[in-house]
Amino acid sequence: MTAIRNRLVIVNRADPVICGHSVEGRNLAETALARGFDEVRIVTWPIERLEAAGLPLKPLDSVLPYSPGIIVERPAPVGDYKVPDGRYLAGITGRLVELFTDGVPTVALSLYLSPHTIAVADAVRAAWGTGLPVNVTTIAEAVGSDVTNVVRTAVEEGRLGAAAHILSSYLSQDHCVAVSEYTRDLIISEAQRVDDQHGTRFAEQCRDRIEVSYPAIDAAAYLDLDEQTIDDVVTARGLRRDGYLLFLSRLTDAKGVDDLIGGFERSEVGRATDLPLIIAGRGPQAGALRELAAASPLAHRIRFLDDVGDAEKPFLMAGCAAFVLPSKPRPEFVETFGIALAEKMLAGGGPVITTLTGGIGEAIGEHAIVVPVNDPDAVAEAIDQAVIRTTPAERADQAARAREYARQFDRHVVFDKLFARFPRHETVDA
Repeated sequence: MTAIRNRLVIVNRADPVICGHSVEGRNLAETALARGFDEVRIVTWPIERLEAAGLPLKPLDSVLPYSPGIIVERPAPVGDYKVPDGRYLAGITGRLVELFTDGVPTVALSLYLSPHTIAVADAVRAAWGTGLPVNVTTIAEAVGSDVTNVVRTAVEEGRLGAAAHILSSYLSQDHCVAVSEYTRDLIISEAQRVDDQHGTRFAEQCRDRIEVSYPAIDAAAYLDLDEQTIDDVVTARGLRRDGYLLFLSRLTDAKGVDDLIGGFERSEVGRATDLPLIIAGRGPQAGALRELAAASPLAHRIRFLDDVGDAEKPFLMAGCAAFVLPSKPRPEFVETFGIALAEKMLAGGGPVITTLTGGIGEAIGEHAIVVPVNDPDAVAEAIDQAVIRTTPAERADQAARAREYARQFDRHVVFDKLFARFPRHETVDA
């Protein structure tokens, strides 16, 4: 019998949540199996809790299965109606305590500080309190919304306790990483604001301890796509190869879909061709954006897709004439990397059009057409440049260079850099 000697536990908002870091959790889990972990568990939220939270979700039947050896746990809530909130978090934390005290050497990776790193920190403390043997190494990965949605709000409202809870939980982990240099700088900046207001010393610790670990992407799913399959997938959607503009992400204010629709209307492509604009995704602004599109003079050429699954996504990206994601900073969200942009660069096809919001520059390098934020006229000009004023040879050369740049975000490369930080136990026969 083979005893488990290497376990990876990932705590995140996993499938079916539409989020690049949900996909990243899957990619790290899959890579862990290939790198010798003999047990991988994803500890996440029950489906009904995700639905009740209003998060944008993929159709359940479009979610790809995990490989054998990856166990997805969705712990039930703890307590009844007398516990008005925190019941589901108690379920996750309690399950982590059990995993941290069962004798198996474990690496616990949390994506998003609130509430996942907080849950890991509480579970480690409770695990040590049991008196049982604990052998756990913790890694916390911070994304921008951890700061913009929680820490910054706490700072602006003068709520030291909320900011301190998150930052101290983050710094209690063995390894602290951020998904981009932009995110690292943002965390340090907000930690400094906490220090300036309250006399704490978070910023220095953040500056000393936070390293960058870019999001892990399954490059193999986007590279070397079968040409006939690209045509078949595109045709099945009633489209033609290189014959549509594509947006594919969450439908929120910060993604700039309103600027995209305005730019499409003003572009020569919009006025003088029959190319449709495909807006794929789900999110809280879906209804408002559909209304905006319906009022457009080009309404008949703007299509919304809310059922694109993981298997179809690479082919739609590879088949488009241009991929447009004009992200903009919002108080509640700033693009901290741009996973969809890197995925598109790996898939090939038409040029990427985007902004330099947040950490997007790190995702695209010099391999996209960059426009200012909140500028539909610039979006229109970029669409015409990408579709009308770029030759097939130029498009192919641009796509090849973009793909080569994006290879650095392959999940195996990212995983190996992340896990090179500490020693691993080897699997042994019992």
